[in-house]
Amino acid sequence: QVTCMEVMEAYVERIKEVNPLINAVVKDRFEEALQEARQVDKLLSEGPGDDYLEEKFPLLGVPITVKEAFSLYGMPNTSGLVNRRNVIATSDATVVSRLKQAGAIPLGVTNCSELCMWYESSNRVYGRTNNPYDLQRIVGGSSGGEGSVLAAACSVIGVGSDIGGSIRMPAFFNGVFGHKPTTGVVPNDGQFPNAQGVRTSYLCTGPMCRYAEDLEPVLRVMAGPGISKLKLNEKVSLEKIKFHCMDHDGGSIFVSPVDKEILQAQKKVVEHLESDLGVRVQRVAIHKMKYSFQIWSAMMSSKDSEGQEAQRFTDLLGDHGKPVWPLWELMKWLVGMSSHTLPAIALGLTEKLVNLNLSGKAKLVSMGKSLQEEMEALLGPDGVLLYPSHPTIAPKHHSPICMPFNFAYTAIFNVLGLPVTQCPLGLGSEGLPLGIQLVAAAYNDHLTLAVAQYLEKAFGGWVLPGKV
Repeated sequence: QVTCMEVMEAYVERIKEVNPLINAVVKDRFEEALQEARQVDKLLSEGPGDDYLEEKFPLLGVPITVKEAFSLYGMPNTSGLVNRRNVIATSDATVVSRLKQAGAIPLGVTNCSELCMWYESSNRVYGRTNNPYDLQRIVGGSSGGEGSVLAAACSVIGVGSDIGGSIRMPAFFNGVFGHKPTTGVVPNDGQFPNAQGVRTSYLCTGPMCRYAEDLEPVLRVMAGPGISKLKLNEKVSLEKIKFHCMDHDGGSIFVSPVDKEILQAQKKVVEHLESDLGVRVQRVAIHKMKYSFQIWSAMMSSKDSEGQEAQRFTDLLGDHGKPVWPLWELMKWLVGMSSHTLPAIALGLTEKLVNLNLSGKAKLVSMGKSLQEEMEALLGPDGVLLYPSHPTIAPKHHSPICMPFNFAYTAIFNVLGLPVTQCPLGLGSEGLPLGIQLVAAAYNDHLTLAVAQYLEKAFGGWVLPGKV
């Protein structure tokens, strides 16, 4: 009904209209995108047949945006690090290349946190990204620009990556869908910083979308041959899923209590599943979840099977130069002289503390392995766990520094290697998005994706900001 050119022009205009407020797209490629849209229309007019085109180019002409941490040819690839501000990508990351080959058209790259290791997307290269539902609120991180740009209806598909919740937190705070696939299904190469050592098992690349039905086709393209590890062709019977529900982590001293509105939204999901599907949602209390942050932190800094040490964050901050001295950077930051953000400096400081207690760290790694076994046994081939996406709704700017470990609600599933879909559940009393995480056993992504589509119909999914 509309040409690709009309679609692309509409998205370009939308970004020009709202980006000055949200600061999500940090570098655009509008001219190239419009040129590519013209070529799509030309291809369609020559008419090789819709079936042929659908099979060869499943995402033909679809506007997408890409997290700036991924290489997109001709675009910056700084990951918010000042001493990389002149780095321009000379190739495409594997997932970006696959999306382009499937016909998708990138509109530009979006903001992230410095080195993708914090849950507010703000850095000294591009500044701060704002939440479209309330500009005084954070967008989450590190794929925060993607969350914001999708919520503001400036893009159809987002490319995100997630090592501690970097897809799911922005998807939650911005009221969109985000999927962290089972580990090892989608390639991570072509992003900076990329995971090394043990972290290669925890970093996941995945799709972010406004509509649940878009997650699966995008995941198929991103995964390429890796998709054969998943069971996406299996029909899911929702009535046969064994649902489990956990309201909170058990009360960790490091993490905020779960907000009443988030608990209320989760309760409504449970009630709906039970009344509509006739299933019984089993309440569970998994004791080790209370130590989610400590387990994640210990496993992230442990050696891999070949004894290779995890890469130090202070080395990454130096980006192939001299490692950064966090204490010196803190002194500089206090007088406005540091080129790093406070969260990055703080992470550099805490990194040293983690390695002081090696016997305690070994115990936590062992606890993580045992929690993984417990989760796999609980979920089995047909289980889905309902769990909060975050203990609070989108906080105000800067406030994460007061509660730095709240990301533990998402991070634990990275070290457990489980697939998780973040599903929006409408807006709360302050007009901010609510949501829930849907977790399944490894390689059962098809279950969480099916439940996300079901809940979208029941609870309305994404809501246009400013509509209510």
